[in-house]
Amino acid sequence: MTGRRALGPVLHKEFATFVGRQPVAQAHGMTVAELARLFNGEFLAAPVELETVTMTGWRRSDFYDASGLPWVPPSPNMPTPDTALVYSGTCLFEGTNLSEGRGTTRPFELLGAPGVDGRWAAAVNGLELPGVRFREAYFAPAFSKFQGETVGGVQLHVHDRAAYDPVRTGIALLVTAKRVWSGFAWRSDGWIDRLTGSARVRTMIDAGADTDEVVAGWQRELADFRRVRREYLLYG
Repeated sequence: MTGRRALGPVLHKEFATFVGRQPVAQAHGMTVAELARLFNGEFLAAPVELETVTMTGWRRSDFYDASGLPWVPPSPNMPTPDTALVYSGTCLFEGTNLSEGRGTTRPFELLGAPGVDGRWAAAVNGLELPGVRFREAYFAPAFSKFQGETVGGVQLHVHDRAAYDPVRTGIALLVTAKRVWSGFAWRSDGWIDRLTGSARVRTMIDAGADTDEVVAGWQRELADFRRVRREYLLYG
């Protein structure tokens, strides 16, 4: 959710697309005003005079529902705050041949493909990832991948939002999906590299790396981003 921790790999400029233009962490953990300050200070050739208005009554540890404001979906596939909580990790399945749950009432919380069975949920539950459990699930997307087909997979259930790491969870799901389902494949257009900001995640998973090894691969660049980020934060 916006405003919390910075997590995940940092974009390499040669992989910039419309989904990511600058070297920012996959889950940046910044408010819109903080992002504006970051872009103005770090990425504009000629910084502008920027005025921001700080909020009152909000803490960085707060989740959206603490605001008391209604949820306005920023996308048809972002129907609830629960979707936003998992999105920065499970969006990576857009770079695979598995459904990311588009066409269901729980996009990015349901993941699957024809032929996937309960072994996936068992494998990822076996990792005991903090703050989340996985239920064996079957669903039929109304549109997008596998429209009208019944597919097998998992549903994420986040039970401790403070402990949950969406990006590490997304990597764990990719690693285990590839190990338990022989039909696993990356999209042929290399979209996973655009989503993760480099070829590293894909090549490490293909080489047999486990979740911790993949996550360790981006820690130095994430630490660098966090140092830069700190200068532009408006809230403690």
